[in-house]
Amino acid sequence: MKKMILSLLVLSSVAHSSELDSLIDTSNAIVDQIDRGIKLVGAAQEYAYTGSGLSDGTLSSTAHISAEQLQAYNNALSGMSTYQAFGDLQTVLEEKAYTELDMMDEAIGVFTEVVVDMIAVQEVAEVAESAASPQEEAEVQTFVESNIEVLTITQEEVDTYNTSLDDIETHANNASAFLAVAGNKEAVEFLEQGIENANTTAEQTNIFYDANSQWVAMGYNTTRNLTAVYLNGQNYGLDLYATEADILALGSESEYYLTGPTAQSYDCFMNETNCVEL
Repeated sequence: MKKMILSLLVLSSVAHSSELDSLIDTSNAIVDQIDRGIKLVGAAQEYAYTGSGLSDGTLSSTAHISAEQLQAYNNALSGMSTYQAFGDLQTVLEEKAYTELDMMDEAIGVFTEVVVDMIAVQEVAEVAESAASPQEEAEVQTFVESNIEVLTITQEEVDTYNTSLDDIETHANNASAFLAVAGNKEAVEFLEQGIENANTTAEQTNIFYDANSQWVAMGYNTTRNLTAVYLNGQNYGLDLYATEADILALGSESEYYLTGPTAQSYDCFMNETNCVEL
């Protein structure tokens, strides 16, 4: 089943990878010791040949290269075997997807809460639909009049419901788009070539999903050009757009729906009684 499908990230300064930072730090630490050692040797020559000065006998140890410094430097050298000068695009895409998933989950929490607040409307619908005689209709009227405050839905609740639904769809689409591209080797290689051509890094690009253009696009801090991967079947086998019918069918099979009030009944959802196994 196909999945539904702007997080903007602009960095102004060049950032090194952790591997390169480690190599810089550890190599400079040893260079500093060697620099100090050379100075001590030069001073030793000057004082020894002229008899013009002495140390306290412990200065040489201050220029020693420690076992820890040696290990750290050699580890940094080994780490460069996996260093990616242009950054790690796949990781950037995945991290953007995880951010969108977190925002989607937050919006789902808001949606769930407001649905619970409004779900008494389902009890009204069930009671009204079951009224098959004037007497039962009168009972519906009594029920409504007796519970009018609880049954009333506010504009604020409706606004929260509508906004949370929009947010869920937006973040779900963003996450799905980023994960789909991240999982497509050819698409990642295409975007990586764009990064190299722009002489920048994946972490410094601006990657976003555009529903109107139906692509995941990448902008650069070094050029006004965009590099884009289409999600509508135009390239790399990425054809993500599902029909409304497919989306609703998938939703009707989801755990979220099957454990919700409309798939069960108001009484089952709220009171866990009169439940029917789905």
